[in-house]
Amino acid sequence: MIIKILGTGCTKCQRLEQLTREVVAELGIDASFDHVRDMQAIMAYPVMTTPALVIDEEVMVFGRMPSREEIAGWLKSST
Repeated sequence: MIIKILGTGCTKCQRLEQLTREVVAELGIDASFDHVRDMQAIMAYPVMTTPALVIDEEVMVFGRMPSREEIAGWLKSST
């Protein structure tokens, strides 16, 4: 599983990455992380605002901080 955090490195982007890493660890999922900070690369995705969470190239959420439960649900459905 490839998980991408889209965002320039703001506090919310960092928090989303931290929270997603915690949920991945709790669920015991094998995943690699990539924090995409380059605006050109971010603009390649259909997102209007950051932070954004992308799992296996599918945008799950953007522009808000999802709950731990939401992240867990997305991860489970993607495995």
